[in-house]
Amino acid sequence: MGKKWRIGMAFGAAVLMGGCAQLGYYVQAAQGQFSLMAQARAIDDWLADPAVAGKLKGQLAKVKEIRRFASKELHLPDNGTFTSYADLQRPYVLWNVVATPALSLQASQWCFPIAGCVNYRGYYSQEEAQAYAAELRSQNYDVHVSGVPAYSTLGWFDDPVLSTFVQYPEAELARLMFHELAHQVAYAPGDSRFNESFAVAVEELGVERWIKAHGDEKMRAAYRLHAARKQDFLALLLTTREALESNYASRASDARKIARKAEIFQSMQVAYGELKQRWGGYAGYDRWFAEPLNNAHLALVATYHDLVPGFRTLLQQESDLGNFYAAVRSISALEPQQRHQRLAALGVAPVQAALTDDAENQVHN
Repeated sequence: MGKKWRIGMAFGAAVLMGGCAQLGYYVQAAQGQFSLMAQARAIDDWLADPAVAGKLKGQLAKVKEIRRFASKELHLPDNGTFTSYADLQRPYVLWNVVATPALSLQASQWCFPIAGCVNYRGYYSQEEAQAYAAELRSQNYDVHVSGVPAYSTLGWFDDPVLSTFVQYPEAELARLMFHELAHQVAYAPGDSRFNESFAVAVEELGVERWIKAHGDEKMRAAYRLHAARKQDFLALLLTTREALESNYASRASDARKIARKAEIFQSMQVAYGELKQRWGGYAGYDRWFAEPLNNAHLALVATYHDLVPGFRTLLQQESDLGNFYAAVRSISALEPQQRHQRLAALGVAPVQAALTDDAENQVHN
């Protein structure tokens, strides 16, 4: 009851601060969260149920192994998160709406109690997400709507394992769980770059250790192939982003910038087709291209990788994970500009960038 009481108080504060214009949004958010929790049952109950399919039982048993590993080997929170399971009967738990101006890659922000300001707005209903996206498009924003398989409530609720990701391959399942648990270790309200880059650094370390402890050569080969494709795709995103930034910063007329923008996205489509051929026809990222390409597709690329090099260096400097987490929490207490400068200074070596979850999610659905 304690967590529900705190969430109820937070919801009441949100309504008071947001006013009537936000009331509908906060109501759907609260209803969606409580509905999700109502559907969750303890994993042990699912495993004991003779009506549950063997494949799902196998995945849930694997979840329990990964959860124990997360607490014991990665010192991630040992609590009720990922100890229950909910079958949502839909492909995603949320749909995020991202918006940018027509000639900018700067994402719009929405601010909320607890989470602070973020560069997306989440809906439990795809129809409501698309309706809001249409409203933004009518205001001449570039908009992208993407499905989200999982999210963290930062420990306010015991987040369940969801049908939206439970069938992921083992290493990817571990990656996602480590990432979401990391958000409970350190979180800076309103600083998505810091929060997501930290979670990516933790997931990378976690998957590396998981595969070393539990993987076989088949798993290692599959993950190497997956990582190589992911890096190819990220390189395409970053190249396109750089071309767009150069275009928008130029002295050309707005009409010429719009025309050049279309050319850049067309080149991206062609380059992706070439990547697929090189991958032997692998189409795992096709869903990312399901909507017409625009700035909003690329707005959050930097969010998930810009500060990862700094976190990797900090991890190497600290003697153990406990010290690393303490150092991260200390940095999280700094002002945003200070924490970014500190991590940027640490991340001086060239490193492998991480793909945004937004694009990453498309591989599995």
